[in-house]
Amino acid sequence: MLREIVLDTETTGLSPNNGDRIVEIGCVELINHIPSGKNYHCYLNPERDMPKEAFNVHGLSEEFLSDKPLFLAQVEEFLEFIQDSTLIIHNAPFDLGFLNAELKKTNKEKISNQIIDTVQLARKVHPGARVSLDALCKHYDIDNSRRELHGALLDSEILSEVYLELIGGRQVGLALGIREKNGGANSQNPLQSQSKAKPRETPLEPAINEIEKKAHAKLLEQLGKNAVWQKYQ
Repeated sequence: MLREIVLDTETTGLSPNNGDRIVEIGCVELINHIPSGKNYHCYLNPERDMPKEAFNVHGLSEEFLSDKPLFLAQVEEFLEFIQDSTLIIHNAPFDLGFLNAELKKTNKEKISNQIIDTVQLARKVHPGARVSLDALCKHYDIDNSRRELHGALLDSEILSEVYLELIGGRQVGLALGIREKNGGANSQNPLQSQSKAKPRETPLEPAINEIEKKAHAKLLEQLGKNAVWQKYQ
């Protein structure tokens, strides 16, 4: 089972080094690239004012956040949710910078999860194209009409759709889900034809002769434990 977490934050500004804080965290769980329906979301009291520029981005006022919990009160639940899963983040250095700054304040270790930065991924998939979340939604015809303002959970939900398209479209998650449901990678795909090939009345002649068989057996004996496949047994 492949577990990934699509993650986004909203903040009071652009840099934790300038005293800016996280005010919202949103996470969406993906199982085999498919949203499981399990999410994590919280608003946080930043213990400071809300600059007008930041408010215009996400619409979270100082008054609205005044009775919300501190990061300290949410940190254990947050870490329990992400566990050691791969994190999918759009412009990862920004969010990780803020999260690690908050973790440091609570005497927690920095995030060490594997990270997939969808900005970098999008630049590889679409060289030279705009890679903002809105631009990618337009490219993949993903409805983001709800995104009048930025919101951590909403943006995570939208990013999960964008990420799926960046790695090959919905057939990726569908194929993995089918294999998982039917008992592994060798299970038959139910979307494929259920007809079975009839056995040949007369078997085909061997593709190699006896001399080639002996040569192959001798090569395997020489390779012994140095053979690549031995490492995975």
